[in-house]
Amino acid sequence: MSRTPRIAIIGGGIGGLAAALALEQRGAETIICEQTGALSEIGAGLNLTPNAVKALRALGVEQQVQAIAAETDFLNIRSWKSGRYISRTKRGDFRQKFGAPNLSVHRADLLEVLATALKTTQFRFNARCVGVESNEQSAIVGFADGSSIEADVVVGADGIHSVVRTALFGADAPHFTGCVCWRGMVPAEAVPAEIDTKNGAMWLGPHGHVVHYPVRRGELLNIVAHIDSDAWTEESWTRQCDVSEVIETYANWNPVLARLYPRSEQWYKWALYDRDPLEHWVKGRATLLGDSAHAMLPYLGTGAGMAIEDAVVLGAARARKTDDLCAALATYEQLRVPRTKAAVLGARARAKENHLASPLARLRRDIQFFFREKFGGTDNTAFKVGWLYDYDVGRALQ
Repeated sequence: MSRTPRIAIIGGGIGGLAAALALEQRGAETIICEQTGALSEIGAGLNLTPNAVKALRALGVEQQVQAIAAETDFLNIRSWKSGRYISRTKRGDFRQKFGAPNLSVHRADLLEVLATALKTTQFRFNARCVGVESNEQSAIVGFADGSSIEADVVVGADGIHSVVRTALFGADAPHFTGCVCWRGMVPAEAVPAEIDTKNGAMWLGPHGHVVHYPVRRGELLNIVAHIDSDAWTEESWTRQCDVSEVIETYANWNPVLARLYPRSEQWYKWALYDRDPLEHWVKGRATLLGDSAHAMLPYLGTGAGMAIEDAVVLGAARARKTDDLCAALATYEQLRVPRTKAAVLGARARAKENHLASPLARLRRDIQFFFREKFGGTDNTAFKVGWLYDYDVGRALQ
């Protein structure tokens, strides 16, 4: 009889908890090592495309997530100035087309669903990872307080600034994309009447775009505004700023947006950085998951979805290769690297398409969106992402 493997997961975010749940369900002993004193998430919205919902289904928490989510009928793509509709992607038929709905959630709500689903996973808080040593038999994690733990497998789910990735593969060189973002959250009852709180919206303009969509069963409207700028380059998600920055930046955009921005009590800003996809995630008995492996720009709305998919595949690979953990990690890498690389590069391409400066280039893009919507068949999404949505990770190792 094979011994139950001990798996240490570095990072208690959405990817780390999803990995713990997938591995716990497959009979592993799991421990989450989180650098903060408690599980917590930033107060931001999150898009769950159909492939992400199917991954949550594979983890057995789809119904719980739907209970805390908002489901929209349309993604309305609009002109930055006039507000005219460029395209209206009908999300209401995604269940039929892609096998699952498109949901939007508050990040903290999703984290709570995943944490509640865990039954046997241990937690170690105030455990800041400072290094990992890995060989073919085990891996050792060192912490800032001088302590360490040894595990059969270590999973680095420690985000975009991953210490595990650096320990395994060396420091990388992130590239500033020249884009700055602001995010805010508004109670639905405080949203101006001209703003549709039941559906998602994307306002496309020169050198920028603004998105807003409902979260928490429609009780809140999440707003994210993007602009091409090199005036500020800090990558932090939690730097507060004054709403005047947002109002001034989008002063020439549609006036309804100007009335929306002050309704958020707090605004945060961050600069977007891009990283080239890694070709390998595994070294000995250690591997990467989520943003630590494939940090991507937010323009496909699937960063968290890719992390949850990673978790499902990692759990399934471990179950299939019960007696050979190195083979399980190799299978995991083989299945996940090509798909996540396509998502990273696809998001990078979308960044350019969203921010076209030339009026003629924007007109050509808008016409293309219109024809995709009207004549695109099953994949009539404006951005041609049916390949992303149609994937069912629950069948990846069947």
